[in-house]
Amino acid sequence: MFGPVAARIRRSSALARRQLVVAVGGPARTRVVVLLACVLALASADTATVGASAVELRRALHIDNTDIGLLISVSSLVAAVFSLPLGAMADRARRTWLLAFALLTWGGVMLWSAAAASFGQLLLSRLALGAVTAASGPVVASLVGDWFPAHERSRIYGFILTGELLGAGAGFAITGDIAALSWRAAFVILALPAFILCWLFFRLPEPARGGQDALSVEHGSDEVPDAMPDGSGPAGPARPGGAGRGNGPGGNGPGGNGPGAGTAGVPPPAPDPQRMARDRGIRPDPALLARYRRRMTFGQAVRYVMSVRTNVALIISSACGYYFLAGIQAFGTEFVSGQYHVGQVLANLLLLVVGAGAVGGVLAGGQIADMLLRRGRLNARIMTAAVAATATVVLFIPVLTTHSALTAIPYVVVAAACLSAQNPPIDSARLDIMPPWLWGRAEGVRTFLRTAAQALAPVLFGVFSDNLFGGGTSGLKWTFVIMLLPLAGSAFYLFRARRFYPSDVAATAVQNERAARRAAGAAG
Repeated sequence: MFGPVAARIRRSSALARRQLVVAVGGPARTRVVVLLACVLALASADTATVGASAVELRRALHIDNTDIGLLISVSSLVAAVFSLPLGAMADRARRTWLLAFALLTWGGVMLWSAAAASFGQLLLSRLALGAVTAASGPVVASLVGDWFPAHERSRIYGFILTGELLGAGAGFAITGDIAALSWRAAFVILALPAFILCWLFFRLPEPARGGQDALSVEHGSDEVPDAMPDGSGPAGPARPGGAGRGNGPGGNGPGGNGPGAGTAGVPPPAPDPQRMARDRGIRPDPALLARYRRRMTFGQAVRYVMSVRTNVALIISSACGYYFLAGIQAFGTEFVSGQYHVGQVLANLLLLVVGAGAVGGVLAGGQIADMLLRRGRLNARIMTAAVAATATVVLFIPVLTTHSALTAIPYVVVAAACLSAQNPPIDSARLDIMPPWLWGRAEGVRTFLRTAAQALAPVLFGVFSDNLFGGGTSGLKWTFVIMLLPLAGSAFYLFRARRFYPSDVAATAVQNERAARRAAGAAG
């Protein structure tokens, strides 16, 4: 009876793996994307598991919604603090080993959480958990920048961020249902993949900084590689202004970007935003050029990162979006159960449907942004995120006002898709506006501020729900309504970012060219 079903599942899995390998660009690139996605999946699965375990945790430890929010928030607050020094380490240390050590410690702390005998012990373990999860944001961003060329980072980020959503879905549906029987077993199950990932990252080679070791698209995939391993382009040896990577400090050579650019027999260069800004004569921000130094102390690096106006707007927007998402992860199951009058298991299944929409959105957002970039839209990544953010706010209004699950599902699926579609363009745009040797520290600063907002969300959602709106489903409903305001703020700051993005990209292009000349002089 089960034989044909198992065979069908194996065939479907093999087909899905082949399609992923083709879409990403070969086995080596797929391995990197899957591992980075799994790192994000673990962190989001943990947060979602605590939210899905809320009923059992309240019963076992005699706590309320505010305490549930505190369990999620304390790890996020500690992660925010530790993201700054770990961001600096990501710019200097071996990043693959840094992630491996964090995963090893993460698994041990999860086992400690499962053994907690009281709320105080569980809270203490969550503090330790936050200290080790802080490495994921800066290290993943820095590795993406060095492993993948600029013109396809939105699309690649779409695949990687899918892991974050799949992890949240696993936390809601799998470990959340297990937590209905034993919340301790749910934490143990989450610990096991961390040890496997730790071993895999220890064996992963470290890429050179600046994008010199970016992974080429392999033959048989759906894209043409920028350059072959021997340095030649797809149509012969690379020429100045031809199809070089255009990604590292020395990779932004002259060349056109529009249709017909390039010489006979050589395809036009990939649409690198920095090359596009320079070729169009966009004036770099003079304040950034004056402030920039190749070697900076930590304080100087932070001041520089926060002086990039596009980066500030993206940080605020990202913080607002993740703030709302953290509230959904913490209290989404309970809200769906009460608002639409369904059981917890069915509520988790409904959230899986919503998660499927979010996965579609995160993949589509990256694809759309890079497609528009290939068509010559320099602001493509910012505008894709801004339009998606605006649609999210509008679509969530009917979700919160109806009591029918069937009525709400179409709106909430599309809203979730739009909410997640913002992240790949935003994440890749941040790499566009920072020199490669600042990626870790820039992401550390962004993670600090974004995680602080995420940490506040569960506590504020719980406090608003219990104390301002009377608790229960009605309290959660009105809390979500009020929290649409920061979601609207996310869209506002994205539209502001499009004004500064071209000049900030142009400033980074100048800095990369200067670094390339210094490197060439030192080599000579």
